[in-house]
Amino acid sequence: MDSDFLYEAEARGFIFQCTDIDGLRNAMRAAPIAGYIGFDCTADSLHVGHMMQIMMLRLLQRYGHKPVVILGGGTTRIGDPSFRQEARQLLTPEQIATNMAGIKRSIEGFLEFGEESSDAILVDNAEWLLPLSYIDLLREVGVHFSVNRMLAFDSVRSRLEREQGLTFLEFNYSILQAYDFREVYRRYGVTLQMGGSDQWGNIVQGIELLRRTDGKQGFGLTAPLITTASGAKMGKSAAGAVWLSEKKLPVFDYWQFWRNTEDEDVGRFLRLFTDLPLAEIGRLSTLRGAELNEAKKILAFEATALCHGRKPADIAAETGRRIFEEGLRSDQLPGIDVPSAELKAGIPAFVLFVRAGLVSSNSEARRLIREGGARINDTLVTGETALFYNDAAIDGVIKLSKGRKQHRLVRIT
Repeated sequence: MDSDFLYEAEARGFIFQCTDIDGLRNAMRAAPIAGYIGFDCTADSLHVGHMMQIMMLRLLQRYGHKPVVILGGGTTRIGDPSFRQEARQLLTPEQIATNMAGIKRSIEGFLEFGEESSDAILVDNAEWLLPLSYIDLLREVGVHFSVNRMLAFDSVRSRLEREQGLTFLEFNYSILQAYDFREVYRRYGVTLQMGGSDQWGNIVQGIELLRRTDGKQGFGLTAPLITTASGAKMGKSAAGAVWLSEKKLPVFDYWQFWRNTEDEDVGRFLRLFTDLPLAEIGRLSTLRGAELNEAKKILAFEATALCHGRKPADIAAETGRRIFEEGLRSDQLPGIDVPSAELKAGIPAFVLFVRAGLVSSNSEARRLIREGGARINDTLVTGETALFYNDAAIDGVIKLSKGRKQHRLVRIT
């Protein structure tokens, strides 16, 4: 086993910082290692903003190393304050359990789980965090943490500079994440923690705790936080988060998110979010003009196939082809069901666009219509409050379009 993981991780753009890249390279050359990433259970699905971390675990496994996924059944009860403007809403144990089940489903398709040495394992940090005695934790672990140093971390300082401040509850999060690192080292031999660059301070704390209490060396590796070429946060769309769960976001919408990638991002996203060989990505990255659309289709298909499987990705791609190239409606297009009785009374245009999920608010829908971006049955909508009735349906459906690339069907029931 050599350090090809680090070579490819760097070539694909996964590496932002590493605590000791030469030491990590030597450790990976000596033997397979175990590396972990933690996911707090703040929602019942992961979203595209988590894909960098998932793909890092996937790449780690491809080179024979062991991915360890920690679900934050314990840490979610506090909430990570890193670079947040205000404290997270505290969740009940029941909400956390529901979210954890959804996150498990989000991630299981990306990794191989089982009993082999390189098979991934999934653990819940509530297993070791909830039984902790507060006094024992302070005496054994708290003594190794410098408040001065914790206050100097960007993630903490940015909150202290705001009016919201930082609660003592949140301030403890870094200690618990460090405790996680030591615990998974002791239980599973994990020596590498990975995460987004906003986790750098927390990761360093874990490495220090492992060194001080166990005399062992750990490594930290962070990925850059990704924004689109236009500066938008990765994983967000006009209608909200781009969820990995089909229950929260239709497969076609997921495919369409990638198909609508900005031209400048195509090559970068192919490297980060697909398994395609780097040489093939290099070829696709040279395409320009109309040919670049073919690269976008490949990106959309490969990213969707990783998340949902190749057959659903094929269906989404065919749906897109029929809609965008032939101008046809398709039964596979995401949509909503609206009772005939409701449409009999008439529904305002802006309400239909909100209910269909093409926009996230009434004001956004009204603005879309005013700016000429809304169409119903391929006809421009000229009035925000124009009423639509059953007779607007063609073969039992009404087609809504936001611009030229986002579509929904209203099915009359």
